[in-house]
Amino acid sequence: MQWYLAAVKNYAGFSGRARRAEYWLYLYFSFVITLVLYLLALVTGPYFVPKLIPLYYLAMLVPTLAVLVRRLHDIGKSGWWILIGLVPFVGGIVLLVFTLVPGSRGPNRYGDSPKGTPMAAPHPTY
Repeated sequence: MQWYLAAVKNYAGFSGRARRAEYWLYLYFSFVITLVLYLLALVTGPYFVPKLIPLYYLAMLVPTLAVLVRRLHDIGKSGWWILIGLVPFVGGIVLLVFTLVPGSRGPNRYGDSPKGTPMAAPHPTY
């Protein structure tokens, strides 16, 4: 839940980097919240809760785009790569692969590694 809250607190932060855990746990908790809203809509009928679902999607649009852009930054890609998702069939698969790839070790042009600095490899002793 901390990753979801961290992504929501960094609402419009398109700079920096996001780890795989931040991205995927944000999506997981967003899915769970959506599922709960749909179940409440099923139970309560067509009066109040079904109107909340589009509002939730609208409220989470910017944080979702921001965390995806930061995830792309973590692997060294520009945030503009998000537009490849508009390409039918292939675009979504490419974005999925990008979100699954481990981030680059150490700092890149988008900032320091969110995992911290990598440990130096020990020198072999002969």
